[in-house]
Amino acid sequence: MSTCKLHEVFEAFANLGVVAVPVVYSDETQDAVREQLLSLEGVLVWVNPIEQGRSRKRLDHLLSDAADAGVWVSAHPDVITKMATKRVLVDTRQMGWGTDTHLHKSTGELRDALPTRLAEQTSLVLKQSRGMGGNGVWKVEPDGDAMLRVQHAVRDSLPETLSLDAFVARCEPYFAEGGFMVEQPYQSRLSEGLIRVYMTHDRVVGFAHQYPRGLLPPIEAQRSQASKVFELPTATANGDLRERMESGWVHEMQEALGIDTHSLPVIWDADFLYGPKTASGADTFVLCEINASSTFSFPQHAMPQVAEAAIRRISESRSAHPSI
Repeated sequence: MSTCKLHEVFEAFANLGVVAVPVVYSDETQDAVREQLLSLEGVLVWVNPIEQGRSRKRLDHLLSDAADAGVWVSAHPDVITKMATKRVLVDTRQMGWGTDTHLHKSTGELRDALPTRLAEQTSLVLKQSRGMGGNGVWKVEPDGDAMLRVQHAVRDSLPETLSLDAFVARCEPYFAEGGFMVEQPYQSRLSEGLIRVYMTHDRVVGFAHQYPRGLLPPIEAQRSQASKVFELPTATANGDLRERMESGWVHEMQEALGIDTHSLPVIWDADFLYGPKTASGADTFVLCEINASSTFSFPQHAMPQVAEAAIRRISESRSAHPSI
């Protein structure tokens, strides 16, 4: 287990006297995984939502069935749908972390709205409903008469010039099976990086300052830092953000989305870009995304809290469903 990417999770459970076992999922092994899950008391789930062009649809049905059978699941698919797709940016846009965010449900809506939206904002970011590694995330700017300058956020992508129709056609797969795209203004301070806030339920358990380069101009991307440093939840530099999360934003999100604290994932994180500074020079923050379905990189110092929280939830679940 020491060579597993998640070995620190297993060690944290072992230190508490609890046996944790790995379960490797694929659509082809769904029946075997179902049998294994039903033999467990709880399951922590990390699965890329768009692995090799596939979706989590079959897995989510399996996890819902396991939860209905009394297995504690984090994060439950219903919770992921509410808080860990890009729709959360629209549903919470009135909060302090929100910005001028729009939802596009079809290619027709996207084609009709983009010219007006670009006239208002100049630079936009469009994001497919869920994904990883910048896949389906685009920076879009006007580039002359009826043309767009677009840049995909996946590694090593370069800016392209496309017509509006050609770009919309490029985005068509994102709308399949009820998919959508979310639009936000491009944040001009992107080169300063983003702050990832690691959460266990409604408590901050760590931070990381990292530097996404996918949407930066190529020259800026070459100069950008590539480091990622985990920080303790008590890190002074992030004290304001921690206070906002724990004293307001998480609970506002719960109210807006209808999620109780016990249903919040044991492991999730919120990514914040730097917004415009206030008149006094203070930072503002804009929510970029929430990750709860595929959060692999989590600070080692937080693993004991993760294990303890999971064990508590499993115990509570058993007490609430003694007959299962």
